[in-house]
Amino acid sequence: MSGAWVFVCGPSGAGKDSVIGWAATHLMDRPNIVFARRMVTRMPRSGSDHDAVTPKQFGSLAAAGGMAWHWDAHGFRYGIEARYGAEVQSGRVVVVNGSREHALAVAAQPQVRVVQILADPEQLALRLTQRGRETPHDVANRLARNELFSDLRAHRTILNQGELADAGLELVDFLVKSAASSPLR
Repeated sequence: MSGAWVFVCGPSGAGKDSVIGWAATHLMDRPNIVFARRMVTRMPRSGSDHDAVTPKQFGSLAAAGGMAWHWDAHGFRYGIEARYGAEVQSGRVVVVNGSREHALAVAAQPQVRVVQILADPEQLALRLTQRGRETPHDVANRLARNELFSDLRAHRTILNQGELADAGLELVDFLVKSAASSPLR
């Protein structure tokens, strides 16, 4: 029996990292649900959820077949190591912090599920401004970019505007239901 990939995606500022982190903490005792670490060609910051690699390391690993998935977004390269593919083949649900553009490209595959985390534009703008990584112009560009993904068909859409636990519980519910048929219950 085979498991599934769950790509969690959404606009910058929607709180994907927080929702995924909350769910991971609450599903630690579930061997059939695995949270993949991303490899990214940028330096980690405090609280980063990825392993930093150089562009050269990334390219070598991708060329050697060491990535199950990889994509480019916002000037960086992102990848999921091939070892996670073995987890899916053994029946586990593997959760990936992904990009909407990549999710559009892979969503039709039978082993792929897409969860979209959203927040209203005002909330997104406030969060992006508060994190202080982008200029006001960059924030406006990120918000305008969201229109490109209005046709993303997600298996579950989670609105993250209230308590983190509310959105976290929705993701946990989706993952537990996705893993219900796993032979590793």
